[in-house]
Amino acid sequence: MVSYEYLLSDINTIKGIGNKTAKLFRKKNINTIFDLLWRLPRDFIDRDKLVKINELQIGKIQTLVVEVKKYIFPRVRNLPNKVLCEDDSGKLECVFFNSYEGYIKKILPINSKVTISGKIGYYKKKYQITNPTHISSDQNSIKKIFTSYSLTDGLNEKKYYKIINDVLENIPDLKEWHRPEILSKFNNISWKESILELHNPKNIKKKGFFLNRLIFDEIISTFLINSNIRKNIKKNKKKKKNFNLKPLNNIKKKIKYSLTKDQLTALEEINRDLKSDKKMFRLLQGDVGSGKTIVALIACLNVIKSSYQVSFMAPTEILAKQHYEIAKKLFDNEINIALLTSKTDHKERKKILDDLNKNKINILIGTHSLFQEKIKFFNLGLIVIDEQHKFGVKQRKKLSDKGGDNCDILVMSATPIPRTMVMTIFGDMDTSVIKNKPKNRKEIKTYSKLDTKVNEVISFVKNQINNNNQIFWVCPLIEESKKIDNQSAIQRYDNLKKKFKHKVGLLHGSLEKDKKNEILLKFLNKKINILVSTTVIEVGIDFPDANVIIIENANKFGLSQLHQLRGRVGRGYKDSYCILMFKSNLSENARKRINILKSTNDGFKISEEDMKLRGYGDLLGFKQSGMQSFRLADPVINEDLFFLAEKEIKKIELEKLNIDKYSPLLKLYDRADILNDLV
Repeated sequence: MVSYEYLLSDINTIKGIGNKTAKLFRKKNINTIFDLLWRLPRDFIDRDKLVKINELQIGKIQTLVVEVKKYIFPRVRNLPNKVLCEDDSGKLECVFFNSYEGYIKKILPINSKVTISGKIGYYKKKYQITNPTHISSDQNSIKKIFTSYSLTDGLNEKKYYKIINDVLENIPDLKEWHRPEILSKFNNISWKESILELHNPKNIKKKGFFLNRLIFDEIISTFLINSNIRKNIKKNKKKKKNFNLKPLNNIKKKIKYSLTKDQLTALEEINRDLKSDKKMFRLLQGDVGSGKTIVALIACLNVIKSSYQVSFMAPTEILAKQHYEIAKKLFDNEINIALLTSKTDHKERKKILDDLNKNKINILIGTHSLFQEKIKFFNLGLIVIDEQHKFGVKQRKKLSDKGGDNCDILVMSATPIPRTMVMTIFGDMDTSVIKNKPKNRKEIKTYSKLDTKVNEVISFVKNQINNNNQIFWVCPLIEESKKIDNQSAIQRYDNLKKKFKHKVGLLHGSLEKDKKNEILLKFLNKKINILVSTTVIEVGIDFPDANVIIIENANKFGLSQLHQLRGRVGRGYKDSYCILMFKSNLSENARKRINILKSTNDGFKISEEDMKLRGYGDLLGFKQSGMQSFRLADPVINEDLFFLAEKEIKKIELEKLNIDKYSPLLKLYDRADILNDLV
């Protein structure tokens, strides 16, 4: 057996663990011996410290020396057996469930002095220890320093401690995978030594080389997989795409502003990929309103001019239609653009699919459903995916494979992500970033308002409607809740309808897709002036005349989510406003979030602050995104280790080092399944 394979063995291979105990472990998501190692000790107990009965603290595990005085063995079935003990300061009951009289008499003989350790309870004015964890006539036989773990129901501390001790004693010495230069940064501590130190009770709540070593292992295992995916994608040669700057110059004439330096840099990076013989797999990341769509459409045009077709996918039908309308304005008539959505009737759909297969369509725009097997392109050269940040590594890899050897991939995200998270989530892709916004974009003025002053906000809304402007009014809940004191979207809609009548619309996640699109189109066509909504309007669409967004219970949202919502306005040339409404009893964190949002419109800065406040796993729902979660590593706290791992990966790539020596690391940290998919 390879040494690391012991660590990947099923939990029930450990001596003393049967099927019943294994089920208890699986409830805690502990399936292998390696999983068990990451159930870290939460505390340690010093059993060397003896206390008197009158010094006992309820709820704590404590050790004391007592004299056994009396047995209480009830004759009624299911009642516990009790042993009355005492010292010179008071009395204590030892309570036993499921223990026989003979066993109790053996471990607690009458008139003997014993050392007892266990969790202190209090019942009917008496101190109790139920099922003591340690009983001995020899005080020295009770371990002085004892590690305490979080246990599931049915597992007692004594049994768990025996199991974890057995595992720690059998941890194999693994062959070192790190270079000496890296290992020296962690005081040359081995993986095995690090694990033992992690479970050493003296190290609880302490940091050291052992912890940094293990954190670095986690990070580098993720980065190695990302590096391998990039290498596998690029190893297949593709035909170079040939085009000139004429398409870019033609589009420059049609738009009313100059492209920013970041837009031009991103375009240059994309064009370099398109013209190379290696497949592009690139993330185009930008803040809301930074102009990613224009950059992507210019790239599409360059690919079309190279005699290839383009598939442009958006998360919603209405956003797909918006991209379609922009493309029609920007592209010349000889470019054949088609829109395919669920609303496309059967006859037109059949014609589009037929024309697509015959190379009569240059660019097909639609939702993510465009990537179905029955949709066949004649010569697909580029796939653009808008707002795809919730796809995991495996999904992106499959997407790249389906596109074919000559098809480049461009993914767009309006979610500003801190660099350490980009390394982790999108490390399998090259990245272009657009930070600065076009000069025609006006800064959104952000204000906070107590919810008791809602009438002042309504007066402001009336003035905006009189000036031919539109308003988003966002609420966190759909219906009124008795448990959570939040304004519901439906209740706010009813209130506003009394004041503005037919000028108000309602949008929330429980509506059918067709109904949502119908309401959004009404708002886009200015048939309604106020759109009351939940967060379903968070991503995507341009409403040029919507210049005000009101967010109720703003303290209930994360910083990044508030910034995304704020980005729904400020898309036109008018002064734009965001009003954050809140209740008077704000928490300190909520107050911080609101003040940060009022102080800046920089999405990247906001995202960094949000991650500091909420933690990386909670940022914009990445916990549910399919990204690899870390057991120890944190992109905020361990930023220096992320950057060290990035340098190490670049060295490995540059020197073309063989990563076979990292195989145990990748398998231990559950990256092997992804690695196998690359073959």
